[in-house]
This record gives sequence, structure tokens and C-alpha cells, in this order.
Amino acid sequence: MKELLSDRINNLAVSQTLAMAAKARELQSQGKDVIGLSLGEPDFNTPDFVKEAAIKAIQDNYNSYTPVDGYVELKKAIINKFERDNKLNYNLSQIVVSTGAKQSLSNIAAALINPGDEVILPCPYWVSYRDIIKLNGGVPIEVKTNISSDFKISGEDLEKNITSKTKMLWFSSPCNPSGSVYSKSELKEISDVLLRHPEIYVVSDEIYEHINFSGGHSSIAAFDGMYDRTITVNGVSKAFAMTGWRIGYIGGPKWVARACNKMQGQVTSGANCIAQRAVITALQENPSKIHYMVDEFKERRDLILGLLDQINGFTCNKPEGAFYVFPDVSHYFGKTIDGTTINNASDMSMFLLEKALVATVTGDAFGDPNCIRISYAASQEQLIEAVSRIKNILN
Repeated sequence: MKELLSDRINNLAVSQTLAMAAKARELQSQGKDVIGLSLGEPDFNTPDFVKEAAIKAIQDNYNSYTPVDGYVELKKAIINKFERDNKLNYNLSQIVVSTGAKQSLSNIAAALINPGDEVILPCPYWVSYRDIIKLNGGVPIEVKTNISSDFKISGEDLEKNITSKTKMLWFSSPCNPSGSVYSKSELKEISDVLLRHPEIYVVSDEIYEHINFSGGHSSIAAFDGMYDRTITVNGVSKAFAMTGWRIGYIGGPKWVARACNKMQGQVTSGANCIAQRAVITALQENPSKIHYMVDEFKERRDLILGLLDQINGFTCNKPEGAFYVFPDVSHYFGKTIDGTTINNASDMSMFLLEKALVATVTGDAFGDPNCIRISYAASQEQLIEAVSRIKNILN
């Protein structure tokens, strides 16, 4: 029945992170002891102070449709958060609350991209960027990086890929999947290039802002000349362990925010009422309330880097944020192990799932065919066992 489906859906790729998680669950249903390191989901519980706010919202009978762009009280909390953490000053008309940051990104693409517009994507990039852009008629322009550059582009890299058709730059910092964090000086270099090209807009995905081991986070919208050209995307899924609550938001130029509001009004309308009330409380708290999670993620990062360093052929950068490692595994390409020939990262990822019962994600999904993504949002015991399995099967 594929021929009855729209070209749009036939040309849309399946999310590789969700696909690998589904395969892992299938093996688990067969009784296999699979360690899942494929999904970008904190293994912590949502903090009690957030859950208590949700319970109070239920008791206070919040059960009606919400404003399309979010409760005013939540938008005020977001405005205060932007001012406190990012030195960015927005008003109510510049904020849109959505059903997760992924919807925020989709809204932006629908609002700004016309068929044929080019969008620069530093590789590796989050798995859905490319297809969200293509779904809206845009042309992803992938800019390759590698471990030697800490998977980050320079101003020179950006300049080389700008054409008369360039409409936007999309990137994340801290980055999913590499964990790389753009420093203030690196963002300044990028913004200096963009100042020479005033027709280009920026999507800055900062969902991992607080899971940051570098000593500080910088927002490109705060640089001279970038405020009116940057849409900052954020949410509570990662830092507050609220993936299933589905609340994301943007801050940006008023005309972009109003366009996103218009788009959302025809698709989902306002986000969940109880989740929004809980997020008000989450954002009003000092980020120090969630440092216990960040500290644990840093310990796990150091643990898994030490373990992977013992595997010949796995080469890693030192991620300064998020909760992923992104090892280059091209050493194994063309080799046959336990009867399986590994030709690429997809083969390696599937090999590790089937032979070692460890779920990872191929780097192909993130625009880097030499790497695989391993999430360390799992217990230290699971990480030790997972890497032990990988090491044993590769040996």
C-alpha cells in the first residue's frame, strides 16, 4: 500500500533512535537481557517538587484547553529563566510553549523554510533536524566535522558553506550526539561570520544547557547583532528528567513566535495543562536543585570514557555536556567478527545489539557514518556491564 501514501511520508526517514529502541524492546520481549543505551532519556525520576506541583494542579482543577502559546504564568517563568540563565530579555509575545522541543523545531521549520531554502547543519546533528527540514521543503547542507575538531565547526567552515540560498543555521550546544559544547569564543567566531550575512537566521537548540560540565553555557542570541536573528529552543525533558511530560519552548523574534503560534494552532493547539503548571515550578527553582543529576552524569561520563579507552579501535572525544559518547568505530569497517562483516556504523550498531545485547545508535542517523552514539543515561553498573560485553565480543 506504499503507493497510496503521500510522497511526503514515503520520503520521510524513520527516527533511528526510536527504531533501535523498538528493536531492543523486541529482543527483551523474547527474554533477552538487552542493555538499552540508545535513547536520550535520563534514568532519574522527575524531582519531587515538580511532581507535587502537578498534583496540586490536578487538585486545583486545571483541566481545560490551554492558550495555544502557553499559560501566561509559564511564559513569565520562561522569560525569567532566559534572563537568569542566558542574559536574554524577551516579552510574552516572543515565547511559544509547545508539546516538546521537537514540536518547537517543527513549528520553526514550517514558519520559515520555503522549498529550496538551504539550512546549514554542522555534523553530527540531532537525528530529526535533517528530516524536519526536508519535510518542509528545505535542503540540508551538512558540514562535516571530526574528533580532532571536537565535532564543532569553525567560522571558516560556516563561511565556506554559505550560498545565495542559505536561509538558516541549525545547531545544538551541548550537542546531541557528540556532547560537544561551543565555547563563548567559538560562538563569537560563528556570530562574526553571520553578521556578514544578515539574511541568515539561527536555530540554537539548548535543551541540554544545564547538563554541562564545561563550567558555563553561552547562548548565541546574546551576542551583538544576533538577538533578532536567533530562535532559541529549550525545554525540560533532559535537565528535569521530564521526557514524557512533553513541554518545550522557544524565545525569539516576535514575528517568528507569532508564526509558530499560528502553525501550532492548526496542529495541536496548547500543550498539556497539568504539565505546564508543573513546569512553572521547575523553571522558578534555581538550577542548583538538579545538580545532583548533573554530577552523576559527569561521573558516568568519566567512567564510560575510561572503559571505552580499553577497547582497541574505539576513539572518543571528551564530551563536555549532554549524556552521550560518540566513538569513531571505523577501525572495524571491513573486518569480520564472529561471522559478521562490519562495513559501516549501522552494521556495528546492529552487531552490538544482536551479539552483545547492547543497544546503541548508528552515527549515520546523525550525519556521521564513522561513529555510533552511546547514551550513558544508565546506572554505572549497567555501563560497566555493557562495555564489558562490547569489549568481549569485539575481542
